[in-house]
Amino acid sequence: MGMEDTNSLIEQRKAKLEALKAKGVNPFANKFTPREACATARANYTEGREVALAGRITAFRDMGKSLFIDIKDQSGRIQIYAHKTALGDAQFEIFKLLDLGDFIGVNGALFTTKTGEVTAKISAFVVLAKALRPPPEKWHGIADTEIRYRQRYLDLMSNDDVKAIFLNRSRILREIREFLNERGFIEVETPMMQAIPGGAAAQPFVTFHNSLGCNFYLRIALELYLKRLLVGGMDRVFEIGRNFRNEGLSRRHNPEFTMLEAYQAFGDYETMMELTQSMICRIAEQVLGTLKIEHHNADGTVKHVIDLTPNWRRAKYKDMIREKAGADWFEITPEERRRRAGELGAEIGKEYEDFEVTGAVFEKLIEPTLIQPTFVTHLPKELVPLAKLTPGDPTTVEVFECCINGQEIAPAYSEQNDPVEQRERLEHQAGGEQQKLDEDFLTALEHGMPPAGGLGIGIDRLCMMLLGQESIRDVILFPQLKPK
Repeated sequence: MGMEDTNSLIEQRKAKLEALKAKGVNPFANKFTPREACATARANYTEGREVALAGRITAFRDMGKSLFIDIKDQSGRIQIYAHKTALGDAQFEIFKLLDLGDFIGVNGALFTTKTGEVTAKISAFVVLAKALRPPPEKWHGIADTEIRYRQRYLDLMSNDDVKAIFLNRSRILREIREFLNERGFIEVETPMMQAIPGGAAAQPFVTFHNSLGCNFYLRIALELYLKRLLVGGMDRVFEIGRNFRNEGLSRRHNPEFTMLEAYQAFGDYETMMELTQSMICRIAEQVLGTLKIEHHNADGTVKHVIDLTPNWRRAKYKDMIREKAGADWFEITPEERRRRAGELGAEIGKEYEDFEVTGAVFEKLIEPTLIQPTFVTHLPKELVPLAKLTPGDPTTVEVFECCINGQEIAPAYSEQNDPVEQRERLEHQAGGEQQKLDEDFLTALEHGMPPAGGLGIGIDRLCMMLLGQESIRDVILFPQLKPK
């Protein structure tokens, strides 16, 4: 549909709005309380039952002295039958000024048409909102992804399966909260604007606080504030909230994303492994009714089936590297590692340190192949400065990354609670820049933090995996886009 067509349709709708006003109807002033949802009315059909329903008009069939329309609410659609005799001439003329996309409330009685369609024959109606723009032409599914993300309301209006994804996302979050509450975790909220952004290695967004006259940073992780609560004696805490990272957009990255972090005093990375597996299995069973998740190709064929049945595979990071890049990987020189990584097809930046070269081999060549749930354990200590060193192998830490669907869904670790060791590791990470150290956090640790297990789950990636979506934009209602 061209711009001119759209503009002429908008003009026609505005003319109908004026015609309604001329008949004493203001479509935006009315109040109406539906007594049930459209789908409920259809499901609880008995002939002649009185109903009060409201929704958006999605189909319009003019038969002269009678009209059939479909109205739709969040639950689904129902057919409405309007007859000139039942409504009276004046009301029937008003009804004929309605368009696709308008909202109405109706009172009527249920009956079934010859074709077996449950229908409400209306005795009265109220115009609730006049749509001044026509609905998307492809009422049953907008294909243009740009429009789908920019005008998500049109996408939700016309694609029921898209709406189902977001209703399920909401159920997933509710299930996480219920699971953690049952296990004695307390939900808390910590600052999103921080003087020093910590808990991860990422570029922050900077903002300026006028009255304090200094920069603040949007948080890149929840970790350091939640650990202060462990010091304060809150033994099991969690937060579900937004993190912000000033980095590129991709199929699996959005600059703002939702994280769950949970900390359990007197637990460790093994405790969090059980928690992660139990929680994800519980969500899948409650929300989807299955532990087998199908992912599809663009043409609808099955790409792979993820099987969440416990017990999930465990594999050590170093063993996986040796398997992919050679049994002698950790014995050869850093220069040879760099050369071999390049030959294998991992992209290596000029300034990469040795551990980052190994990390690139894992990220580019191993992680994408981990479709079935895998706990990758004992990562190099340089990658995770906030975790405890592994007894017996101080080059690694007591950490796992839970990988499913070819991406990391959740990292977890035995938390570092030795303030002296923690200071050294953070100084190393900061490269000697004193101002980057969160002295307030280190002071808290010096007051004594219990040993604990900590877990982070990327909610958006978890939803992608559980709901069979290949792009993060399909599980975030309003993904970040370049302003028009």
